[in-house]
Amino acid sequence: MQAVPKTRRTPQNTQHTYSLHRRIYDVKTYPVRSPQGATILIYGHDNGITLVWRGGRRLKPPKKPVDDKRNGLSTEDSVVIIDSDDEAPATAFVDKPEFEEQPTADTAVPDIVQTLDLALGSAVTHISVLPMPSCAADDASWGGAKMLASRMVFAVTCATTDVYVVTLPLTPPSHESKDRPELRKNLVAGNAGTGVWDETLTLLTGQNRPCGGIAISLVRPKPGSRSRSVERPGQTAPPARAIVAAHSREASGTLRLWDVTLDAKPGTINRVEPFQTEFLPAPLSSISFNPSHLTQLLTITPSQAVRIYDYATAALPSDDASEGPFPTQGSWLLSLYPPFARGPSMSTARKPIVAAEWIAQGRAILALLADGQWGIWDVDGASPSTGGNSLFSKANTGLRGSAITAFCVSGHLEGTSPLRNPASQKSTAPAPGEFVPMTPHTRRDAMVSGIAGGLEKLAAVRGGISVARLPAQATGPSEESAVLWLAGGVDPIVSVIPVISRFWDSQLRRAVGGGVNLWSGAQPTRMIRLSDLGLGLFGERCTGAVAIPKTARNAAAAAANGASTSKEQGSNNEGLPIEILIQAESRLMFVHESDDATSLTTKLLGVRKKPRVELGPTKAILAYSRGDKPISQNTSFELSFAQSQRPSKAPGTGRGLFPRAPSTNRSGVFEPAGRTTTTPGVSFDTLPADEAMMSAPSSQQGLMFINDLEIAADQPDDEFEAEGRDIEQELMDIMEIDRELEQLEHERERGTKRVFFEEG
Repeated sequence: MQAVPKTRRTPQNTQHTYSLHRRIYDVKTYPVRSPQGATILIYGHDNGITLVWRGGRRLKPPKKPVDDKRNGLSTEDSVVIIDSDDEAPATAFVDKPEFEEQPTADTAVPDIVQTLDLALGSAVTHISVLPMPSCAADDASWGGAKMLASRMVFAVTCATTDVYVVTLPLTPPSHESKDRPELRKNLVAGNAGTGVWDETLTLLTGQNRPCGGIAISLVRPKPGSRSRSVERPGQTAPPARAIVAAHSREASGTLRLWDVTLDAKPGTINRVEPFQTEFLPAPLSSISFNPSHLTQLLTITPSQAVRIYDYATAALPSDDASEGPFPTQGSWLLSLYPPFARGPSMSTARKPIVAAEWIAQGRAILALLADGQWGIWDVDGASPSTGGNSLFSKANTGLRGSAITAFCVSGHLEGTSPLRNPASQKSTAPAPGEFVPMTPHTRRDAMVSGIAGGLEKLAAVRGGISVARLPAQATGPSEESAVLWLAGGVDPIVSVIPVISRFWDSQLRRAVGGGVNLWSGAQPTRMIRLSDLGLGLFGERCTGAVAIPKTARNAAAAAANGASTSKEQGSNNEGLPIEILIQAESRLMFVHESDDATSLTTKLLGVRKKPRVELGPTKAILAYSRGDKPISQNTSFELSFAQSQRPSKAPGTGRGLFPRAPSTNRSGVFEPAGRTTTTPGVSFDTLPADEAMMSAPSSQQGLMFINDLEIAADQPDDEFEAEGRDIEQELMDIMEIDRELEQLEHERERGTKRVFFEEG
């Protein structure tokens, strides 16, 4: 990966693109930061995996070798005496990296501290990390595994049938470790599994075809339970164990699960057989473990439904004869069906499911459909309006084979209106050799042309959901952010939910007509679409999007670079709590919010207006009565914006009080009379705002309220006055106007035009 990215700034965001010059298949961010404070990225390529440490304290530069020239004796002239009887075996290299005292400079893009390539001899197609919240190494105690404070655990699948569980130190290797002589002499000495990097490799067997997805979780130990592994003398605590699930297209679809003990020694490759094998009626597209109920697995069948599988609950408890801690067959607990698709006639086909992920600490599911619709299934009573009505409560412990079809809340991604009704779109295919200009309309048609022609084309839509579990807060549970994306057209559709809980609450309030509570916090409660991403990817198609939680230091750095931060809110409450990583075929692009793009809350309460002197003189169009002097039917009004003399106070004279013939101004420039109108009793003129206020008579009528608006706009913000205002009610009125505008936009898309007339 190149050290310095290519930066591109847009009015909405800032894009930092890294070119890797190799094919990228999958990218994940590890939830635990390294001890020196770096965020760890893992991406798979044609020859294995690469780990990237971003941010935190830098590694000290490598030490230069010192020649021993004491007493005038150089290293070439020194005599080395070797006693064969006392010769000791060569000791293994012990890496002791040293870091700088101060972290890296506060920049919007963290510097790359270190990288490490682990060659597996095959392309790595999928990577899975533990579904735990983002935290520092000292706080990594998820699932009761103490090893997470010093080592990372993740699983990978290869283009072959191999599936591996890899453990590796969280601390990046030093420069001396990567520059060892044995690594330069032997090209395969640093491959994964040799133990050179203190890594362990566990091979999961049983697959006959390449895997299409993988998920990993830990086994939470129960009080008083015994481990399956052989107890060793002097062992105080059993080793941590991981459960790995992988699916493939073997037969009509196969799901396998392995129980892996994380006690392998570096340099050895263990083999583990699956303890459960489920043959499915249709292949899966992705799987993921529940972050709270560790035994529940979320499976997605795109053409059918989203289902929850529990590997620890036996399907037939009375007939199960398993000798291990888990049954030989698990149970399917719940099926979640998407809505039916719109078709030319009565359609019985459901919308294809693009992706689904656990949210609300594993109590709900966020789904994305092929036509751009998103929805939330409230499985465990996580909705603010349900009052804790849970399907998996103690009263429903025997839940089997249930189904849910209705979303709790639902909506559509911005820019996906052509996907919802592709049959009604007009075909705009150009003739051979015809030039088609690239405009926003043609970009939309380019996306429609790929899926137009019927419902079956929706199955070709690709997308995904990435949920980032933010660091836990001391006052309550940790929040979550989500990134939803669909690949299509020149620019991919990428939308961000800054805080899922607040977004969910705002959608419920809007559904009942209560408006949107924009003052529940500094984070926005709407879904934000990232725009103008195609140029940052240099023409490559989007193949994925990852949400990376920001650390407290990164958030402070972003605020120092231009984002305004309130003293009461802190540095973490301004802007997005995550940075978005867009994955292309051979590039990685980090997207940050622009320094100039501030939230609505900041604009209303936190931003000071510029002084009148910086904005320059304001020119206004004034209209007021002529008095008792009669006017003719055809009267000329001057609408020139040129500077001129102040109007005279004498009746019947002066500029702006009565119509006049064409003349010249003070600089001698000819000023023609304005256009002719038949409006009696009204005269228009243009003056600087300050002169207009001084020269206007007290009996003026018409648009003189503009002066009051200018005075109000020039007043500085009064924080004490803002505290006494009903800001929420004012924002509800604004949101009411916004809803009316959205309704008019929907009417315009359907081809219906409405004209409103108001009585004068």
